[in-house]
Amino acid sequence: MAISLRFESTLKSDRTQVWRWITDVRCLRREMRPWLWMSIPFGVRNLEDLDFQPGKPLFTSWLWLFGLLPLGVSKLTLLQLNPGIGFIEQSPMTGTRLWRHERSLETGANGGTRVIDQLTVEPLFAGWLVEGFLKLFFASRHRALRARDRKQLH
Repeated sequence: MAISLRFESTLKSDRTQVWRWITDVRCLRREMRPWLWMSIPFGVRNLEDLDFQPGKPLFTSWLWLFGLLPLGVSKLTLLQLNPGIGFIEQSPMTGTRLWRHERSLETGANGGTRVIDQLTVEPLFAGWLVEGFLKLFFASRHRALRARDRKQLH
C-alpha cells in the first residue's frame, strides 16, 4: 500500500537562495540530521554539478539511521531537475517498491519561498513504521530549513 505525505514551509528567503540550499549536498546533510546520514561521492558539492540524465542514477548512496545503523542503499535518481523550481527524485531504495520525492519551490508572500515536499512511498514491510518515521524525518527537515532561513536573515 502506498503512503502519500505532504510537507510545506514558507521561508522569507528568495527562491534563488533556497534553491542553492536544497541542491547543496552539505546543506542536504544538515537538513537530514540527526535522523539520517547519507554517503555522497567525494567531490560532489551540488546536485547541479552532476551529469543529470532523467531516470539514470546519479550515484549510489549508503543510508545510516542516526549515522550509526545501516539502513541500506539508494541509487539517487532524478526524473526532473528544474533549476529554481524543483526536482522529482524516484530512486531505487532498499526496503521499498517505490520511493518518489517531489520537492518544489513556489514564490510565497512578500517575495519569500514556499518549499513543498510530496512523498509517495511503497515500503516492502512495516508501512505504519515507515510512515511514522517519514513524518518525523520530514518535519525535522522542514524545521532545519526554517532555522537556516532565520539564521540567513539575521
